[in-house]
Amino acid sequence: MEETERLNKYLANLGICSRRNVENFLKENNVTVNGKRVIEPGIRINPASDTILLNGNKINKPKFVYYLLNKPKGIVSTTSDEFGRKNVISLIHINERIYPVGRLDKDTSGLLILTNDGELTNHLIHPRYHVDKVYRLKINGQASEAQLKALRNGVFLDDGITSPAKASILKIKGRASELKMIIHEGRNRQIRRMCETVGIHLLELQRTKFGPISLGELKEGEYRALTEKEISLLKQMN
Repeated sequence: MEETERLNKYLANLGICSRRNVENFLKENNVTVNGKRVIEPGIRINPASDTILLNGNKINKPKFVYYLLNKPKGIVSTTSDEFGRKNVISLIHINERIYPVGRLDKDTSGLLILTNDGELTNHLIHPRYHVDKVYRLKINGQASEAQLKALRNGVFLDDGITSPAKASILKIKGRASELKMIIHEGRNRQIRRMCETVGIHLLELQRTKFGPISLGELKEGEYRALTEKEISLLKQMN
């Protein structure tokens, strides 16, 4: 039996567009399969035997690129924004069309990976693979042992209980302190909601590590290409 896949997955894996944007992409571009225009992202295709054209041209597998960005606070983690806010794509000056691997909310800074490798992106953000994400939290006051225990046990949020987090105190300075948290889920504003639920007043939030990739000395707003070793480590995660 010939192997088929959905068109939206095929286009996303080639880095042509993200899965969430495939429907709009098909409306705005002329994608044909065996001579017939396609506007339904869920149709099944066989890349090995079907003739798939984009605006009359054969779709070639692009050269995959991988970048690490230290996202500043106030920047949205999207490729476009309906409110005209500055997004992470505007900070990286390259020719390839890339997408963020997951998201950081507007008020969170730190490590964000961007690539046009859709297959790797889907792998890294899939809940099944439990990719650890490390965060540094600056909080008002000091977290109590009860609050830390609540984070470690899992917190009841409106979309269900979270998986247990690793939480520890990094340092205490005056009326503020710093925590380290490690989670593998990627819910919307998860750490902020967890802190709010257990009564921790969060002042600043920064992601410092994603899987095997660390932010290191990269300054806020700067980016760099991932090394071959870093790319290999990401692809080995399962």
